[in-house]
Amino acid sequence: MRNHDTGFPRIDAEHDFLRARRRQVLSRLATWLRREPDDVNITLPFDEVVEALGREGEQRIGLRVIRLDSIVGSVDRGRDFDRRFRPTSARVRQRWERLALASRRGEHIPPIDVYRVGDLHFVIDGHHRVSVAYALGLSTIEANVIVVRTTLDPGGIRYRGDLIVKGYRRLFLERVPLRGEARAAVVVTDPWDYAELGEHVEAWGFRLMQDEGTFLDRATVAHRWYTDEYVPVVRMLRQADLVGDRTEAEAYLWVAGERYRLIRTHRWDDEVIEAVRSHRR
Repeated sequence: MRNHDTGFPRIDAEHDFLRARRRQVLSRLATWLRREPDDVNITLPFDEVVEALGREGEQRIGLRVIRLDSIVGSVDRGRDFDRRFRPTSARVRQRWERLALASRRGEHIPPIDVYRVGDLHFVIDGHHRVSVAYALGLSTIEANVIVVRTTLDPGGIRYRGDLIVKGYRRLFLERVPLRGEARAAVVVTDPWDYAELGEHVEAWGFRLMQDEGTFLDRATVAHRWYTDEYVPVVRMLRQADLVGDRTEAEAYLWVAGERYRLIRTHRWDDEVIEAVRSHRR
């Protein structure tokens, strides 16, 4: 039997709602006291997620049983529930309690409708049902699932702020269409670095076309930059112990900027590396 149950389903459904509201308020207070970002308890907006990742298509796969903790966002009802689908106000109370009462009486509850992006789910219809399921201690729920394919892997998305990095990375890969190992290797943490790196690669490609006297498309420039420039330079930086706590791409971008600032050259040799190392000290 659930904690605090009275044995009267209607009264217990009312208590379920009050407990869910209290937990939401306490969670919001804890977030404020810990000075965590404002988006920690906010459901992820589906449209912003797929825009950041790049939408490629979708497929309806039908009825599935999904984990409640995989549901992280909403299509259009984010203001009524927090990240764990606790009600954020009394506005949803009447409908919420009707569903809680039906669940306690063992009545059939229709499946929800969701989009699936990677391992994440976003509610199309059924926000109240998700909220009640959480409040009643369930771990799974039935859902009609539509799988959405995206250009970028949604891995690493936890909060709304993460979408900024994903969006800039998607734009970078449109400008610099790396593939396979190269695509996975070139990663930065500051979204603005993707914009700066994109400009750097385009400038490198322009100089390459000038040197060779021919036009190269973006895919060719990206491949040549990675194999002829990025990999050898990162290898030198590793040997010179100039990577540090950065990602390899961040180290490359930093040292490339320092190289030109200190020596006004685009070449790479021992003199360049020594100048950058000495300046760091």
